[in-house]
Amino acid sequence: MPDKDNKLIADILEVFRSNPDRRYKSEQIEDILRMHGASAFKRVVKSLAVLEGESKITLTNKDEFKMATPETVVEGTFKGNDKGFGFVRYDEVDPDAFISRDNTLHAVNGDTVEVKITKPSNPWIDKGPEGEIIKIVERSLTKAVGEFHPYSDSQVEKTGHYGYVQSHEKKIASYMIFISDKGLHPQMGDMVQVSIDEYPNDKHPQSMEGTALEIIGNKNDPGVDIMSIVVDNDINPEFPNEVLKEAESIPDHVLDSDRVGRKDLTKNMVITIDGDDSKDFDDAVGLDMLPNGNFHLEVDIADVTHYVKEGSPLDEEAYARGTSTYLVDRVIPMLPFRLSNGICSLNPGEDRLALTCEMEIDHSGNVVKHEIYPSVIQSKYRMTYNNVNEILKGDEELTEEYAPLVPMLKQMAELHEILFNKRHQRGAIDFEETEAQIIVDENGKPIDIKLRERGTSEKMIESFMLAANETVAEHYNVKHVPFLYRVHEKPDEEKIKNFFEFAAAMGVQVKGNLKEITPKMFQNVLSDVVGTPEEQVVTIMLLRSLQQARYSDEPLGHFGLAAKYYTHFTSPIRRYPDLTVHRMIHSYAENGFTDDEQAKWGNKLQEIAEHTSSRERISINAERAVDDLKKTEYMADQVGNTFDAVVSSVTSFGMFIQLDNTVEGLIHISNMKDDFYEFDEKSLSMHGRGTGKTFKVGQPIKVKLIRADVEHRQIDFERVLTPEEQEQADKREAEFKKKRSMQHGRGRGGHGRHNDHKGHGNGNSRNNKTIRDVVNTKDGDSVEETSY
Repeated sequence: MPDKDNKLIADILEVFRSNPDRRYKSEQIEDILRMHGASAFKRVVKSLAVLEGESKITLTNKDEFKMATPETVVEGTFKGNDKGFGFVRYDEVDPDAFISRDNTLHAVNGDTVEVKITKPSNPWIDKGPEGEIIKIVERSLTKAVGEFHPYSDSQVEKTGHYGYVQSHEKKIASYMIFISDKGLHPQMGDMVQVSIDEYPNDKHPQSMEGTALEIIGNKNDPGVDIMSIVVDNDINPEFPNEVLKEAESIPDHVLDSDRVGRKDLTKNMVITIDGDDSKDFDDAVGLDMLPNGNFHLEVDIADVTHYVKEGSPLDEEAYARGTSTYLVDRVIPMLPFRLSNGICSLNPGEDRLALTCEMEIDHSGNVVKHEIYPSVIQSKYRMTYNNVNEILKGDEELTEEYAPLVPMLKQMAELHEILFNKRHQRGAIDFEETEAQIIVDENGKPIDIKLRERGTSEKMIESFMLAANETVAEHYNVKHVPFLYRVHEKPDEEKIKNFFEFAAAMGVQVKGNLKEITPKMFQNVLSDVVGTPEEQVVTIMLLRSLQQARYSDEPLGHFGLAAKYYTHFTSPIRRYPDLTVHRMIHSYAENGFTDDEQAKWGNKLQEIAEHTSSRERISINAERAVDDLKKTEYMADQVGNTFDAVVSSVTSFGMFIQLDNTVEGLIHISNMKDDFYEFDEKSLSMHGRGTGKTFKVGQPIKVKLIRADVEHRQIDFERVLTPEEQEQADKREAEFKKKRSMQHGRGRGGHGRHNDHKGHGNGNSRNNKTIRDVVNTKDGDSVEETSY
């Protein structure tokens, strides 16, 4: 359809959207649009027919047209903007509903709300629906963390408030949370956790009331910044006394009674391979060759369930946490350190209890035999990824030091290649991303950001853990018994369509039937763009199209890994789902697959899956926030410096850019002063109206750091202009000032109401997805993007 016809359809739909209750004859539409004559009449009638055919408008029995009645009330999550307006996400595919400041019902960011759609969307111009919040179903904010500002004695007496707390989180930073005199009494500058006792309302739309629950410490004290994020994300940094007491009562060595009913594998050559700074080792591996030429792979996983009994204080606390949280300078573990670094850790030279998954694997990567059983093992070496990588590269000194291991390590690398190729052939989507390690001093101040790339050893362990996870999942799936799975569902059809249309527009040939989507099709697109300027933008768009990985009691498969069966079995020290899987393995082995046994697990798995998925997201949010905080703090001393960067995402309100050290920041559209730039959503690019300049994802760019706001974790850049561009920018600025002076205080228009929809800060929008979100590189989760 010609562009002018599309524009006419969009214009007509806007007439109806603006007056959804009014009825129009075709002649009235012509008059409103100032279109007359036979030709115009035909175009208007044709456009009305298109809109009617798409059920956007309806024809009444009086030959009049009116807006089709949309689903008037929907439920969704409110995403507030610090300027007062917001959006409600109520559907995975449909665009979010815009909520003006006057129609929010004082909802706070994250609240579950009911929305009455007052204006439906206009897809012809990518305009989303508009709505009015009519009910707040559930409050997301029951506690908050912020900086305390005290009141004077006279203010306390007058208001009844001891002072107020203000959050550093941008989405709620505009609210003052007044605290009563009845709670704790913080001092100026303290970071405080408060309960929310009263929410914004008509009388006080920009404030709340609460009670001080905990004083975390002064904002300038070392470590308080990180702990404030931890507490704000509902992560408990301390273990309750009863949990610590139970942990202390557990023996620090394997007892003779623990060995009963277990295979003794203590003579086997098994090793742990982990990072240099790892202290909790929950997996050990060993490999030898069978007489028939096949590989014999032994994967031993710490048997945490022997010490963490179901329903005990230890178990209840582990369930509440759901996962360990890994921050730049500390770990907040799921289990007390006495267990996670002691009896549950597969420390070298110490007998340890394990669950073993033993696999015979042929040279095509097929697991032809397997066995899963409880065991006693002893790790012979504590190896690091760096050392194994150097050995595999031929380092003479390390090869001599670890001579007994070298043949096995080389066989492991060979088996990894086989397993990797098998996953690739079946269509597993292969992502690679450089990971940043933030180095901090003894006071928590960031002093460097180092880049870590995964070598053969990291990928090798990942392949072995994937094999074990798939083998365990398939073993219990074919038994048709309740089980806990890690699932990654097939992408939504509309997102698939959008991605492949985008790939085609980038010149990438899409192979396969779009009605029968497979992971291989995505993998082929990625393979076609490796090493090209389009690689980054295609990867980002692919990530946006994927679903969120989660836990489930249904065997829904893992799309990203192209795996029919998948679970998390390999990290019970740091993930509760793995602990649950171990508990089920023991329970089925001891009690059989009886109806009672299946009913017992069938009744509890859905709740465990939902809870642990939620806790995983909370942990990732905290890890990301701390990373952003320390990256912003690292950059704060470099304001005014220039850097080489690449455009990592383009939005309606500007461009996110990424430096070589993975630091991200925003070039806001208001700081693009050399031209008036417009956003093209289809090509994810920004176009200069006057100069014709184009910026797109993956494009190199030179930038200057203009702001690093540590409190709000926001980094702002501007583009370094050439002398000619600077001259043009100065002209535009002069013209703008002249126009503004002529407006006599009427104010200046913005760049559109959608400008701040996706957020602003150090990568905080996350509209350009990162690969590392559920990072368990040992388990192959680098394909799992969870912020869609």
